[in-house]
Formats: sequence, C-alpha cells, structure tokens
Amino acid sequence: MQEEEETTAPGGLDKRDWIAGLERGVSIIEAFDDAHPRMTASQAGQRTGMTRTAARRYLLTLQHMGYVASDGKLFWLTPRVLRLGRSYLESARLPRIVQPFLQRVAAGTSEIAYLSVMDGDEVVYVARNGPNRSMSTGYVLGARVPAQVTAAGLLMLALRSDEALAQWLASRPLQVFTPHTIASTERMQLEIARIRAQGWSLSEQQLDLNSRGIAVPLRDRHGVLVGALNITMPMGHESSEDAVARVLPVLRETAQAMRNLI
Repeated sequence: MQEEEETTAPGGLDKRDWIAGLERGVSIIEAFDDAHPRMTASQAGQRTGMTRTAARRYLLTLQHMGYVASDGKLFWLTPRVLRLGRSYLESARLPRIVQPFLQRVAAGTSEIAYLSVMDGDEVVYVARNGPNRSMSTGYVLGARVPAQVTAAGLLMLALRSDEALAQWLASRPLQVFTPHTIASTERMQLEIARIRAQGWSLSEQQLDLNSRGIAVPLRDRHGVLVGALNITMPMGHESSEDAVARVLPVLRETAQAMRNLI
C-alpha cells in the first residue's frame, strides 16, 4: 500500500508520467474567472494552493508566453488563452462530424441548433448552426453555462448514474438566475425523473426570461452518451407544446441518423 502511495500521483496517474508543473500552470489559468479577472500573485496562490512565490513564477512564465499580462502588481489573462479552446474546436472529430447535421436541424426548424457536451458542472457548446439573431436567445461557440439551467445540461445530468447524480445534488448548491430557476433539490429530483422517463428535456426561462431550450441525447454506435443535440429559441411566439411538437421530431431523427457515424 505504501509503495502505491509513493508511485501514484493524484487521480491514479503513475508519478513517472505526472508533470506537476504543467498541472500547476493550468490551475493558474483556470483560477481567473468573472469574480477574479485580475489578481496579485498572492491572490492567485491562495486560489490554487500555492505560495505567493510559486504562483508569481508561474504567472511570469505565462506572461513570457503571452497568456498573461501584468501592470507589475496585478495579472490578467490575454486573448491568447483563446487559442487553447480553438485548438480543441479545430482538432476534435465530433464537432466536425455534427456540423452538417446541425445545418439540417437549423434548416428544418429555423432555429439555432447546437452540439453540447458536459465539462464538470457546465455545458459547453462545441458546435453551432443557425440564423444569426439577438445573442440574448443563443450562445456563442465555446460558451459555458451551468448545467442545471439548460435543456442540454439537465438532460445529461439526468442520464448520469443514480450514484453520480446523488453526489452532484449533494455537493452542488443550485444557483438562482430567474424566478423560474429550479432552486430546490426536491424539484430538481422531480425534473430529473421526468426527463429520464421521456428521454428528452425542455428548459424554459431558467437562465434567461426570453429563452427556451429543447434537447435530446446524442449517442455513439455503442449507445454511449457523447453529448446533446439541442435548440435554443426565444419565448413568446408559440406555446411550449407547439414548440416541442415542431422541434423534437427533427432533433430525434437527426440524433438517430448520426449514431453510426460516431
């Protein structure tokens, strides 16, 4: 047991293959968010569990590489960081495969169609196709949104195992964005059960009062969940029932048509 502890890095990786410096450098980048857009080395160290001196060295290295800028005291990310996300979008197989199918969905519904995947507790939109209209009713490519308030996120949460879902509910406070946001564990459990039973998800006004989303699971040829196909549309011009009747068959047919290609 002692030998395993000495040779195994966090997460089960063999220590011979673990580069601690890389992990810490990435953690510095991820420490910046909307609540911490600019930080001193001390603040960055506190958020990453490093000393001020260690955090400063990583920040200065990232500054040398062009990923961080500084005024001598505060540090902040530069647009160069976006290259990391762009590398995924340009190299990943799934977004490329799904793009013509999203075009089919968008043409068949006159709505914006997305491929969404889960990253931790957030939904990430990795492919998009559809009409250009007010961004208040749609998401930019690469946008990250709390899973609990989107149709795609609720669907992918509902399709987790009972154990994983229970752990998520127990460890994550439910954020409130609008009067319609599901804010209690009891209501969330009921919604999850409903989504599991019907196999698709509808989310209305949970993040934005003008937004409705509908999502279906996207599975590969082995039945493994790889993401969600979803549509986002503005509220108001049709009822929930009419929107589902118009959009859901197109989403389901498209997801089924893709299975043998993934």
